[in-house]
Amino acid sequence: MSKKIIGRVDKVDFPKLGLYHIDVKMDTGAYTSAIHCSEIIKENDTLRCIFNSAVHQNFGKTEIVFHNYRHTNVKSSNGYKENRYKVKSEVIFFGKTYKINLTLSTRDDMKFPVLIGRQFLKQKFLVDVDLENVSHLSRQYEYSHPF
Repeated sequence: MSKKIIGRVDKVDFPKLGLYHIDVKMDTGAYTSAIHCSEIIKENDTLRCIFNSAVHQNFGKTEIVFHNYRHTNVKSSNGYKENRYKVKSEVIFFGKTYKINLTLSTRDDMKFPVLIGRQFLKQKFLVDVDLENVSHLSRQYEYSHPF
């Protein structure tokens, strides 16, 4: 299987989360991908997540209930370990829908609401740090040039 070349940042869709044209950063130093979640409420055996941000573009108030979720330990680059919820969802790159594992974290103080980690990138993409928005621009080209 050949790998697609992707840039260091892009804009992608998370259709199951109702989030579209979301800024993401490829983080080859991170194992797991992470998404901004402003509020997490555990009710019975479900996880109610509110994806909302006044800082991040296209993060309107979206509420999703997850019936399947896990806990995972995430170690930051400074060595700090944090226990986070992990959910499964879908993401669209280059018009193709992929399954993705996402840890939930408050990222309002970060430039990017989503980090895409190695677990997702491996065997699919090569990251060229000189490029940006490769998937997003290919989609715009597709829509502006119908064949």
